[in-house]
Amino acid sequence: MMLPRGNAAAHASFLAAMESGALHHAWLFCGPQGVGKASFAQAAALRMLAEAARPGALPPGFAVAQDDPARRLIAAGSHPDFKLLKRVPKDADKPEQDLARSITIAQVRALQPLFATTPSMSPRRVVIIDAVDDLERPGASNALLKNLEEPPEGTIFLLVSHAPSRLLPTIRSRCRKLRFEPLEPEDLDHVVRQHLPAASEAERAALVRAGEGSAGRALGYAGLDLAALDATMHAIASAGDTTNELRLTLARSLGTKAVQPRYEAFLDRAPSFIAEAARGRSGAPLQAALDAYQGARSLAVSARALSLDAQASVYEMAGLIARLAPRA
Repeated sequence: MMLPRGNAAAHASFLAAMESGALHHAWLFCGPQGVGKASFAQAAALRMLAEAARPGALPPGFAVAQDDPARRLIAAGSHPDFKLLKRVPKDADKPEQDLARSITIAQVRALQPLFATTPSMSPRRVVIIDAVDDLERPGASNALLKNLEEPPEGTIFLLVSHAPSRLLPTIRSRCRKLRFEPLEPEDLDHVVRQHLPAASEAERAALVRAGEGSAGRALGYAGLDLAALDATMHAIASAGDTTNELRLTLARSLGTKAVQPRYEAFLDRAPSFIAEAARGRSGAPLQAALDAYQGARSLAVSARALSLDAQASVYEMAGLIARLAPRA
């Protein structure tokens, strides 16, 4: 559990609260998905539990030695004072399959026996809920609220949220909010390099652009050759593809079920590509880009929701991109 890149201000704010000796019992880590909220929650939990077990023995910051007992126990899933609630696989015998729709009330209630006793290895216990947006409502949300209103002694709740406005206002009001921002391009590039050391420079650059500040989003596109998609979109946007050759080739290449992930990446990427092209424009070229962007967003949603023909959708999307071409 390494401290994630970026969001130094959020990290420093939580560290200051830890060092103050008056740490709030419930924290809401909120911000876009994939910017390091959950990773930071786990790093912070490890540090809090390790430090509570050996006060004054750790260096400043969030560092915890590789052989620290708390690290080993958390990695093994057996630390008695640490719990992570998240959606579980629908079929326990097939963990690689789809996850359950929500974190259930049964999962939240299963914490109660733990709270009936004092922490085992130190005066502190940490519970992470990733993501609290996934709580089954109203049952699981209300069960959690009871614990936030009457927090068990020594327990710190770290709630990860991608959409805090959807939470019960009473849950938000019991938490101290810590905002996480999209990663800067240099931080996102570092993450991509770390996870995909064999990726070409062009592919890394394409992943950083597509990630839009989210490491999770960028890495989700790994292996889909986004650089080639970006190059084709750039060619269409530059010259307009008057012969339709580029559009037809792109549509055929993305139109089969075998390349479904790359097709979906194109649906995600195309509106963002158009938005990027709109920056720096003015007058009629800007209006053309804005109209193309609105059309691309609508098409991307419809193509998924209505399971539209992939080749036809790609061809139509490429036509919207062609509107970016300079007009004679």
